[in-house]
Amino acid sequence: MKYDPIKKGLGEIFNRKPFLRKLFYKLLDLLLLRAWHIKRELRKTRRIIGRTADVLDAGSGFGQYSWFMSGLSRDWIIKGVDVKEEQIDDCNRFFEKTGRGEQVHFEIGDLTKFREEEKYSVVLCVDVMEHILEDVQVFKNYVFSMKKGGVLLISTPSDQGGSDVHDDHDDSFIEEHVRDGYNIGEIEEKLRSAGFSEVYPKYSYGWPGKISWRLSMKYPIVMLNTGKIFYLLLPFYYLITFPFSLVLNFLDVSLKHKTGTGLIVKAVK
Repeated sequence: MKYDPIKKGLGEIFNRKPFLRKLFYKLLDLLLLRAWHIKRELRKTRRIIGRTADVLDAGSGFGQYSWFMSGLSRDWIIKGVDVKEEQIDDCNRFFEKTGRGEQVHFEIGDLTKFREEEKYSVVLCVDVMEHILEDVQVFKNYVFSMKKGGVLLISTPSDQGGSDVHDDHDDSFIEEHVRDGYNIGEIEEKLRSAGFSEVYPKYSYGWPGKISWRLSMKYPIVMLNTGKIFYLLLPFYYLITFPFSLVLNFLDVSLKHKTGTGLIVKAVK
């Protein structure tokens, strides 16, 4: 399933005006369960790290998490790094127009090579590692770039059905993924071997999250891949499913899961 062309199409729609992009961020925050989990962890991290920090948004995408973090503390200086030039340019223009350009800056960068010695107190990596084959090298780069006591937050699919893969014969729902998901012990071992002193992985997307993901992400993406007419029908679809997704997202972040299709990982240097 081609996911990037749909993301690009939606980005073109919401990039036309700053208020549309802010609306887009709000919708992503409500619909995407990973945003619920990450925002919760970032609030906890803000209390630990404090008001002042250098922050790396590793694989910044549309910039929605940089936007959230820039509001979480006005004294967090944030750098967003991504390989896609068009997204970097769009983000820099948006943040300049909204008055946050001095606090947040985006630049093109390859995470397998990106290194800035002991600069960052917080590194955020949301739905990125499943796209990178050289994951251990990236983890080592994070360690090199982080201050002692710095916190890394990762959201990524697990091997318990992540990327909608449930057995050896299934293909990843997102074709751009290089791995279907991490084993919870595997990612902990890789992070420790890279140099992190403490690693705390936990499952996300338990039974409520699985249902919510299908309603809010899988079925809409399938429809949009079918034809452009579904861009017009999408608001009506969400009008029906949106309340159910909100309840399911709330349950997923509130409950502890013995297994799940996603992982939220906190690692401390």
